[in-house]
Amino acid sequence: MPVRVTDHASVLLAPNPGPMTLDGTRSYVLAAPGARTRMVVDPGPDDVAHLSALADGPRVELVLVTHRHADHTAGAARFAELTGAPVRAADPVHCHPAGGGPLGGSAHGGTAEPLHGGEVLHAAGLRIEVVATPGHTADSLSFRLPDDGPRGSVLTGDTILGRGTTVISAPDGSLSDYLTSLDTLEAFGAATVLPAHGPHLDDLSAVVRAYREHRLGRLAEVRAALAAAGLAGDPVTDRLVEQVTAIVYGAVTPGVLPAARQSVRAQLRYLAERT
Repeated sequence: MPVRVTDHASVLLAPNPGPMTLDGTRSYVLAAPGARTRMVVDPGPDDVAHLSALADGPRVELVLVTHRHADHTAGAARFAELTGAPVRAADPVHCHPAGGGPLGGSAHGGTAEPLHGGEVLHAAGLRIEVVATPGHTADSLSFRLPDDGPRGSVLTGDTILGRGTTVISAPDGSLSDYLTSLDTLEAFGAATVLPAHGPHLDDLSAVVRAYREHRLGRLAEVRAALAAAGLAGDPVTDRLVEQVTAIVYGAVTPGVLPAARQSVRAQLRYLAERT
């Protein structure tokens, strides 16, 4: 059963813990008090027990997806079939009409058009602002609930996690876009952070500042590693990525090394764009 975390949001944790998912993907159930319908954000993996538990209860009116990764989207088509609700995402590949199937309408009348930053949705008695926050992936979105408590709340997907920091994910992640997205999120002030992995956090703006400081610190370490090894200005190759990863992330556990390599590649590209 979903556990309430704010006035308008409850969480059902998917059974997929791991180095990249922390305690698992957090599927959010959203509804205003007394609403007759619900929304779901990130149905999660294609796990029948999880999806069935998520579907149990008042009618699901709409399903939203924060970004393309399978731990958020693999169960979306099945969930559309279970609930009859359309699934909307920034990437049309991950949109499903009410009842499942390809992009478009259905006999249920629910459409599944791609989401766009700046869009305002009204469902389950709530107002939801769609915020484009690319960087982790090119299609990453956040969802702001401005009326959720005195400071509002923001579902940040993998852009901000409840513990640790996120990866700039290959092949379409961008550190430049990510830093811009942090600026966008900081403008929402002390809102509650509802991440897709890890516990919810207080004060979005403070979390963003800590994230930015960490990113810029890592970037400085990469720049220093390049200079110390005489590699500054070298093209961004797999060999360079491995060399810099060994210097900057040498102490991390093997399970997170792939993520470290992705972040190093993004950092090297960011520096190369500015030389």
